[in-house]
Amino acid sequence: MRNHDIPRLLAFADTLADGARAAILPYFRADHTITDKGAGRFDPVTDADQAAERAMLALIERAFPDHGVLGEEYGERESRSGYQWILDPIDGTRAFIAGLPTWGVLIGLYYEGRPLLGVMDQPYLDERYRGWMSRDSLGANATVRSETRPLKTRACAGLSEAIFCTTDPHLFRDEEENAFARVREGAKLVRYGYDCYAYAMIAAGHIDGVIESGLKAFDIAALIPIIAGAGGGVCAWNGGDASQGGRVLAWGCEPVRDASLRVIEA
Repeated sequence: MRNHDIPRLLAFADTLADGARAAILPYFRADHTITDKGAGRFDPVTDADQAAERAMLALIERAFPDHGVLGEEYGERESRSGYQWILDPIDGTRAFIAGLPTWGVLIGLYYEGRPLLGVMDQPYLDERYRGWMSRDSLGANATVRSETRPLKTRACAGLSEAIFCTTDPHLFRDEEENAFARVREGAKLVRYGYDCYAYAMIAAGHIDGVIESGLKAFDIAALIPIIAGAGGGVCAWNGGDASQGGRVLAWGCEPVRDASLRVIEA
C-alpha cells in the first residue's frame, strides 16, 4: 500500500477550505445570483458555489497538477497520479440561499477510488471537521473556531434510542419512502434539513445517524473519513460501499447501524 503524506495532504485540504471560505462568505446573507439548473425540480446554484469551486480548482492546479478532480459545478478532470479531489463547494445550497448556517464546503480526497481524507467546513460558524485514514488506523480531528479537539461518536443502544436526520423526507421515492418511514417510526427523534452538517454532528457525538438517498460522490466523499475516523461509519442501505453515493446510511455506532439496516431491509 502506498505511504500517503497525510499531514501534507490534510494541510492542503485546509488551504482549499480557506480559499472556499474567502470566496463564499461575501455572498452569504448578501446579494447573489441564483440559477436553477434542475429539470423538473428546483436545483439551485449561486455565484458563491461557482466562485468557491473555481478558487479550489486553481489551487489544485498549482499545487498538484497531476491530481484528478470531480466537482459538482465544473465536472471531472482525470487523475494521472491515483489521487482525485472530490469537491462540493456548497453542500446545502438551498439552506445557503435561505440564510441558514447549516450548509458546508465538502472537500474529499480519494486514492484509486477509495476515501483517504475529508474536510467539512462551515465558514459562517467557523467550524471545520477533518478526518483521515491511514494504513493501520483511523484518525479524526475537529477544528471549532480556534480550538482543535478529537472527534468521537457516541454510544447508543439501538434505533429506539437514536437521534436521526435526513435532509428532506420528500426526496425519497417509491420503496425508499417506506424504508425511511420504518426508520422514522423506530427512532427516538428525527430532525430534517441539515445537509452535511448532520453528518458532522454524528462525528461530534451529538446525533446517531443520517439516512439519505440519491446522493452523488461529492455529497459523501468528504464525510466518510470524518465519521469513520470518529468511530462510526458510512454504508449503503444494503451494508455495502457508499463512496459513490446513492442510498446512504451514516451511523455513530454498530448497534445503530445493525438495527437500522434490519429496518431498512424489512
